[in-house]
Amino acid sequence: MSGLPRQFLALVFILLLSPAGVLAQVRIKDIADVEGMRENQLVGYGLVVGLNGTGDKLRSAVFTRQSLIGVLERLGVNTRDQERQLDTRNVAAVMVTANLPAFARTGSRIDIAVSALGDATNLTGGMLLVTPLLAADGEVYAVAQGPIVTGAVSARGAAGSVTRGVPTSGRIANGATVEREVAYSFASGDRLRLSLRNPDLTTARRIAAVINRTAGGTPATATDPRTVSLSLAGRDSVAFIAQIEQLRVEPDQIARVVIEEASGTIVMGANVRLSTVAIAQGNLTIRITETPQVVQPNALAGGQTAVVQRTDVQVDDQSERRLGILRGAVTLEDLVRGLNGLGIGPRDMITILQTIKAAGALQAELEVR
Repeated sequence: MSGLPRQFLALVFILLLSPAGVLAQVRIKDIADVEGMRENQLVGYGLVVGLNGTGDKLRSAVFTRQSLIGVLERLGVNTRDQERQLDTRNVAAVMVTANLPAFARTGSRIDIAVSALGDATNLTGGMLLVTPLLAADGEVYAVAQGPIVTGAVSARGAAGSVTRGVPTSGRIANGATVEREVAYSFASGDRLRLSLRNPDLTTARRIAAVINRTAGGTPATATDPRTVSLSLAGRDSVAFIAQIEQLRVEPDQIARVVIEEASGTIVMGANVRLSTVAIAQGNLTIRITETPQVVQPNALAGGQTAVVQRTDVQVDDQSERRLGILRGAVTLEDLVRGLNGLGIGPRDMITILQTIKAAGALQAELEVR
């Protein structure tokens, strides 16, 4: 086995094998959100102008042509009579999206993303015209405008082209101004709920326990694997939540193995265990090498120059592989060491883990992506 697969596996598992990584305590603010404090998605439809011949084809992108005519009419330019004569590639229809942060105030600025909607090939250098951004309730919460930055490189010649990145999608930093606030009163009410990002009943109970130890009494109660309910009676809600966010707990997690088949990545949780199992793995490899040789006859003997085919066939059945035993109730470190001891690479290890799961010996959830 070459050194590369071992280095790859070591890189994948090194953080999970570290005792500090397994037993680390994290802040509550890093694993839970205050219910109601969330972002809201905004979306809008707009036009980008100033493109260098890389915009939509107006003859095929009907919505772009109609939008351009509408914009010009609002600015006092009548183009209805010359609609069929409009033929420019400097305009593109785009969808504009943004996330409106919690407690965003009127006049504050937010970032926006711009994506081509028609057959435009490049938005680099374009200018987004004034675009209202709407939320799910149909109301306008922000207005966007500004120059687009794609961060992509695209060049084309007569016989070839090169594109790096996605030139039909870009961003505008601070490209939208908030026009309407989302009503939310943080300090109202006697109760508040924390929502865990990774639901787990053990973690929820640990959060409630550490809050109760710090605050005194029982202001926190774990109501389900995702929710911890807090009592704010007689407390300064802002100061209380700020104190709770800094408390540290040790999150629990289910035993899980995640496999990304496309890249050959394997990630195992700290609680993964195996029942005792025997494993033998091997592949049949046949290598055929063609080495043509030129035969040149002696000048006095006559004859013709000829090419003689030389074929070398090698068969590797990996007969040196032996049956290996992985003992049950081992730690993650012992499991990884045992799998590495079988002398296999990441791709073969994916197959082995799937087969162990099918045999019922992998005591963990197996997730294949």
